Amino acid sequence: MNKEKELTKNTLIITLGNICTKLVTFFLLPLYTTVLTTSEYGIVDLLNTLVGLLLPIVTFQAEQAIFRELIENRKKEEEKKIIISSGIFTVIIQVIIYLFIFFVISPLIDNDYKIFLATNVVAYIFNSLFLQIARGLGDNKSYAIGSFISASTTILFNIIFLICLDMKVRGLLLGTMLGQVIGTVYIFIYLKIYKYINIKKYKILYVKRMWKYSIPLIPNAISWWIFNASDRIIVSTFLGLSATGILSAASKFSSAYITIYNMFNIGWTESIAVHINDLDINSFFNKMFKIMSNFFSTLAIMIISFMPYIFPIMVNNNFNDAYNLIPILIISGLLNALVGLISVIYVAKKNTKKIAQTSVLAAILNIAIHIILINNLKLYAAVISTFLSFLVMLIYRLYDINKYYIKIKIEKQYLIKFIIALVLVATIYYINNKYLNIISVFFTLIFAYIINKKYLNFIFSFLKSKINGGKNE
Repeated sequence: MNKEKELTKNTLIITLGNICTKLVTFFLLPLYTTVLTTSEYGIVDLLNTLVGLLLPIVTFQAEQAIFRELIENRKKEEEKKIIISSGIFTVIIQVIIYLFIFFVISPLIDNDYKIFLATNVVAYIFNSLFLQIARGLGDNKSYAIGSFISASTTILFNIIFLICLDMKVRGLLLGTMLGQVIGTVYIFIYLKIYKYINIKKYKILYVKRMWKYSIPLIPNAISWWIFNASDRIIVSTFLGLSATGILSAASKFSSAYITIYNMFNIGWTESIAVHINDLDINSFFNKMFKIMSNFFSTLAIMIISFMPYIFPIMVNNNFNDAYNLIPILIISGLLNALVGLISVIYVAKKNTKKIAQTSVLAAILNIAIHIILINNLKLYAAVISTFLSFLVMLIYRLYDINKYYIKIKIEKQYLIKFIIALVLVATIYYINNKYLNIISVFFTLIFAYIINKKYLNFIFSFLKSKINGGKNE
């Protein structure tokens, strides 16, 4: 029960810090799709995609290694200084090398917005680095507040640059960079990270140890980038930037879903890493896996059932072709979440090589299926290839983790119920009859409540005890 309370507490803290700004970002979609053309929106999406590709390559995923090392040394002040100093100075060197290479090859790049490939990459690197240090030190409140500041200032700058200054693509990219910088400064000052930084604490042995953990995560990160980005690049090549903008608009809904999962996954990863060697880890993992897989699967069909009402409000008419892509993307997002729920075992066991191997194979599969299908299925090729790749990855990782680490129990009775509910809701979605849509919404709300009733009651009881405890104090 203590583990469950700890996980619930961490998840709620992170959620409160992220949910408002993430939702506001999502609800700004009408602004973005109104102010920008499909081509302009496609340009922003492609540049952000390239930034996402460069991040793990530049840093060797050092921030992930720093987080993992700090978890095991939270009570050792000297170790924390060595880990943070070694990590930060190494990242600074890598950033300098990246900027040198960028400015050497920059004249060869014919793009009006190429400078953002330098500025935004650096801003994201240090924002991610300091956020992971906050997590590693066990300060999830600072992590949540830092994330909130980054997201909220990004939103503010985007509104100013788009509406007041009419800066279009440049405004969105500049606003994103400034948001990351301000969030980074907050974490650096509030956590007094400068107290941990000392060039004399730099140890090459620690850098090598961190790289041993993090370097296998580079192909993994690139593979996830391929999942998110290769579809856009292939679509832009074969179908044009307007089609890329439509795919990007459709993807915003599954991205919002994954954002909700990521909020939980932050606490989930930490919890499993801390308790991986406990005697009851098997029972704890399976109990929480059942609860969270039930929650995210019912959330997926709820989003699909509400989409006929949400989509016309959120998306400009120019992007209507995105509507039919959304259910497949949402289910792909569910498979992504399930992969993440079980893959924390690899992180806890520091088996990053296995993460890399399976991710690379799935990414290759994604590209191959997409290229084979795109001429016949057009935009549907992108979402179908993503779905199939995540499905293959989930099946393989379930098999592998069951064989070598933990016996993951799959509740077959619930799986059958979920598939039936999904088929029903998806069928109504594509029929798009207003009366059937109402029935679909009520059905999914009832289904979700029945499935998640026990854990919802646990959360309410937990919150009530915290509120009452606060009053008593």
